[in-house]
Amino acid sequence: MLEILKAVIFGIVEGITEWLPVSSTGHLILLDELLKLKQGDAFFEMFEVVIQLGAILAVVVIYFHKLNPFSSRKTQKQKMMTIQLWVKVLIGCLPAGIVGLLFNDTIDKYLYHWYVVAAMLIIYGVLFIVVENRQKGVEPKVTKISQLTLPMLLMIGVFQMLSMIPGTSRSGATIVGAILIGVSRSVAAEFTFFLAIPVMFGASGLKLINFGFHYTPMQVAILLVGVVVSFFVSIVAIEFLMKYIKKHDFKVFGYYRIVLGIIVLLYFGITALLA
Repeated sequence: MLEILKAVIFGIVEGITEWLPVSSTGHLILLDELLKLKQGDAFFEMFEVVIQLGAILAVVVIYFHKLNPFSSRKTQKQKMMTIQLWVKVLIGCLPAGIVGLLFNDTIDKYLYHWYVVAAMLIIYGVLFIVVENRQKGVEPKVTKISQLTLPMLLMIGVFQMLSMIPGTSRSGATIVGAILIGVSRSVAAEFTFFLAIPVMFGASGLKLINFGFHYTPMQVAILLVGVVVSFFVSIVAIEFLMKYIKKHDFKVFGYYRIVLGIIVLLYFGITALLA
């Protein structure tokens, strides 16, 4: 029962931090130190990725009409625009997809360390503040997803690829990249949600295959609970973020990331020294 309660807490943290640009990985690693799942390291490495399925299903539910090219409520032109949207999403996913397939194991082996997470939390926290200060008063060139050009899509895709480094934050990296090239905050956030669909489904599938399909009943229950909880919490988090960015910038998330990064450095650094 205690393991199920831990899964609920992990689901809540994943649902909140997956969409806010604060790094879900950083939070899950810290949480694992406080509430370690007693299912082995291999299971946790898979769990912290697969739990994202709930978060991504929330995007599908919230934006189902916008993402559905077969909706009977859409005109033929709207259906074509939806197909174009999916083409843009797939183009934006190419860099991360290629690098993920080629270097997934290498990234896990060499970059999945607390000091990498801490560094990325702080670096991107500073970037958020710098980018927002730089863009203050600047009118965005792109206010609709339909205005995104091929070079812009590939550039955003490269930023999403950089988020494969633990602690970066996938939403944080893509939003920063999009704002830098003149995309409005609301479009940057929304397109980030859509980019996550194929990337996170692919990453979850890869982790499930690598782990194998030999689960204990408790592990199945933990996975299901984590996914379901992250789904419902993600719906609230996404709606909050879209309302928040209409009136505010992302600097508060930058400051938060810096503080969290310092906490991670101090906690794991002191722990390593005392070991």
